[in-house]
Amino acid sequence: MHTVIEIKECFTESIPPITSPLQPAANQGAYAMSLHEILQQRKLSALFQPIMDMKNGTFLGFEGLIRGPSDSPLHSPINLFSTAQQHNLTLEVEMLCRQIVLETFVQSNLPGKLFLNVSPETLLHPSFKNGQTLAYMATVGLSPERVVIEITENQPTHDFSAMCNALLHYRSMGFQIAIDDLGAGFSSLRLWSELRPEFIKIDMHFVQGVDTDPVKLQFLKSIQQIAESCGTHVIAEGIETNAELMVISNLGIAFGQGYHIARPSPTPPLLAAPEISCTLSAANFPVSSKIGLTNQGKVTAQKLLNYIEPAHPQTENERIFQRFSENLKLRAIPVVENGLPIGLINRYNFIDRFSQPYQRELQGKKPCFLPGNEKPLMVEKNMPIEELSHFLIDADERYFNDGFIITEQGRYLGIASGQDLLRELTQLQIEAARYANPLTLLPGNVPINDQIELLLHEEKPFIALYCDLDNFKPYNDAYSYRKGDEMIQLTGRILSWACDPKLDFIGHIGGDDFILLMQSRDWQTRCEQALRSFEQAAALLFSPEHLAANGYESEDRNNQIRFHPLVSLSIGACRIAPGQYFSHHEVSAAATAAKKMAKRSKGNSLFVEQRS
Repeated sequence: MHTVIEIKECFTESIPPITSPLQPAANQGAYAMSLHEILQQRKLSALFQPIMDMKNGTFLGFEGLIRGPSDSPLHSPINLFSTAQQHNLTLEVEMLCRQIVLETFVQSNLPGKLFLNVSPETLLHPSFKNGQTLAYMATVGLSPERVVIEITENQPTHDFSAMCNALLHYRSMGFQIAIDDLGAGFSSLRLWSELRPEFIKIDMHFVQGVDTDPVKLQFLKSIQQIAESCGTHVIAEGIETNAELMVISNLGIAFGQGYHIARPSPTPPLLAAPEISCTLSAANFPVSSKIGLTNQGKVTAQKLLNYIEPAHPQTENERIFQRFSENLKLRAIPVVENGLPIGLINRYNFIDRFSQPYQRELQGKKPCFLPGNEKPLMVEKNMPIEELSHFLIDADERYFNDGFIITEQGRYLGIASGQDLLRELTQLQIEAARYANPLTLLPGNVPINDQIELLLHEEKPFIALYCDLDNFKPYNDAYSYRKGDEMIQLTGRILSWACDPKLDFIGHIGGDDFILLMQSRDWQTRCEQALRSFEQAAALLFSPEHLAANGYESEDRNNQIRFHPLVSLSIGACRIAPGQYFSHHEVSAAATAAKKMAKRSKGNSLFVEQRS
């Protein structure tokens, strides 16, 4: 027999009062005077903490934080806001904080986005809703598109519907939305479900120690999977160690924040520290979207097609409502006239409007088109699935949620959803992962050869590039195979960054050998930048003494001690014209010959075969 104890939260004061045995109530008068002085003289200062893109180490933006006077007991934000709450000055303090953060952000000329902390209490206050913040932003020269409203909950939200409506109002003005402390707040999961914010911040409790706690690891995996399915970017807060950074990067979480990346500062760094960039470079690769590209080229939008009986523009709203009621899995109904699609009625939008007071009586007998999507996304059935995925990414996000119409020469065939596309892409990647290189998870020999054959068959011109590390074996012997693996992973990541994901392909043959198949026009510039990036990043994997000597001594293949130069990257490029080669064997031989020419030059080099 098991005993189940149900623990329920009892919400009292969200922030403990300042009074304690060390701080008697008599001091509260002094705190109140200090608070009024802070408000009158605007004695607050702003700090900014970077939010880093985990893919490339750049900064998405900065979270604005606030501090009281350094010589005051109200320097701590906890003391500042608890005192404000006790004296009914929370709104005044938060409005001043917001102004200080906004003007300091602009004066500091910080790039990217500003994450602006806003509590639900002040979010719903008439002064905020009437546009005071927007007007103040205009005076300091900051547009709403650069500001992310970050909802911070210190106490439960009582009017949930009003808060959702308020956030949707601010989104319509250009702001983006972030929900703070997922897993610790009072209603963050419900907000996420109903509001679909652009960003969700995972509470630091689940981030700190994730490298040693399998439960926290599984929690983060689940959150990341949910976020990917609904188009939300995850921000992991509280990253304090290199091991935590590695795990967060490996999970594919989009952004990170924490003391290990950068501490809050009035003058924050604009670039991540070199050791942070090195960690990101050495982190394990996620499965490349290019794995299974050959199969993706064969699978088209027709594979996703679901035939749904269309409605006519004159179909009554009552009939549309009946169809949605009879089929709970029906997410959208297309509107078609003379075989041509002209609209797509979304289930949730329709029912939300139709269920409002008196709408059924007023609109039930009217044509259905009023609550429909009058500009549905339409794709031809022969569009390759990978091209469709990029098309959806670049399009309005509502098309991913509402679905899209599949046509044949403009005539209606059926509909599909973003979830259908994700499901098919996932299955293709699972199948293709069998051929991935286990160290980098980049496509291995089978998909490389398939991709070359596909390009030859389609008679598309491309550049075949063979990339190889020089003096790698001595490095592997001198620094250990683990460091050697880091060097190979670093190389793969840098070459991946050099590729245009829509046009170029990267594969890992094995060891320290990589293949690029590039169709981007600026391929040579991309390769030259990759060589410069490799030179800078690889330097972090050598000891200072070896860097100073530009090499080191170790045994060669004949067990003789000799001096070896630092590892460098050689790239041999060969232009492949339509009809010039007829198999992947011929292309591979041409690229190999170009690589051998590149390796004749010392240091990082790019050799382009000019002969036809």
